[in-house]
Amino acid sequence: MDKIGVVVHGPEVVDSGWAERALNLLEMVGPVTAVLGGTMGRVAVIDAALETRIDISRRERPSRSVRRLEPSVSMVILLNYAKTRETGLVFGSVVAERAKPKKPLLLADYGGRFLSVLAGDLGPLAERIARLLDLEILASPKFQPWTESSGGIVRRKILGAAPGENVSVNGTVVAKALADTVEITAIDGRIIEISGAQVKAHGLEKISSVDLKTAILRTGEIRRTESVPRTIFARGRDAALIDHAAEETFEDARCAMVAVTVGDDTTAIAGEILVRLGTPLVGIVDGDPDHLCSRTAIPDGSVVIEVRPGTDDIVGRRVREEIFGGECRISMNGRKIEDLVERIKTIAGDDLKVVQRF
Repeated sequence: MDKIGVVVHGPEVVDSGWAERALNLLEMVGPVTAVLGGTMGRVAVIDAALETRIDISRRERPSRSVRRLEPSVSMVILLNYAKTRETGLVFGSVVAERAKPKKPLLLADYGGRFLSVLAGDLGPLAERIARLLDLEILASPKFQPWTESSGGIVRRKILGAAPGENVSVNGTVVAKALADTVEITAIDGRIIEISGAQVKAHGLEKISSVDLKTAILRTGEIRRTESVPRTIFARGRDAALIDHAAEETFEDARCAMVAVTVGDDTTAIAGEILVRLGTPLVGIVDGDPDHLCSRTAIPDGSVVIEVRPGTDDIVGRRVREEIFGGECRISMNGRKIEDLVERIKTIAGDDLKVVQRF
């Protein structure tokens, strides 16, 4: 029998129930090994109680997941739920370009309701899988999302944006979309222009250098679907610092007693993750979110410290130096979370506005 590797991408295909259904159906073809490619899908997998069926132990891009599975399977299938057929096909093309698969690679997209062979030749088996998953077969176009020219100029397009949606680069919001296609231009790693969108200068200031060819570009929220939170308790004795890197929360806060989060959106996104781990947070915010995550799940026992506008980054840097000694993790040494809160309040000083407890 054919051994099938499955890379589940994003929370939407899990939240919708299609991932579990697809895995059940694919087992009629052969043994299935499923892993998660991406970050926020972990939350969805936990909520769906599928963590024993879909490996969420690693944080890696879908292309890396494809390469890791290849040696032990006959084919790899990407399970996705894109906004549109166009964006789904682009996603598949980009993964194939980066993974450079040596075995057949397919994309099963439940947003666009299609199956596309991205690499290799499966012949009639591809048609059988399409019928089994109830998906239409579409040809896979060759798509290069970026262009590179002399002088270190790189241009990259994002398709399928909706006017008003945030445009983010590696998790940092840099603009608000004005059209369905947004193009970002960088010279020697510095973003100099964003067309089809209204630029957010403060966001651009946070990105000193970026490789547009490999960067994670996104429009809209990091999770478009919802589910009922499910908690897996794994608390320890340390305090973890999550400073504008919310999508790394699973790794950074693993087995922590508490997590200190810096930034409004970081606190919101980390809260979504930490509530699944049963780990409370101490958030440092200034009331200026970009709404990358519209949900507001906050673990029990959490504290949110609001400071004056524009000062959360400043307070966060001082917390890193004065409490964490420049590191991202420290032992609590028997101290309580309230002791940590009081130290942060002292560091905030006159910038402190409101303290909320949950």
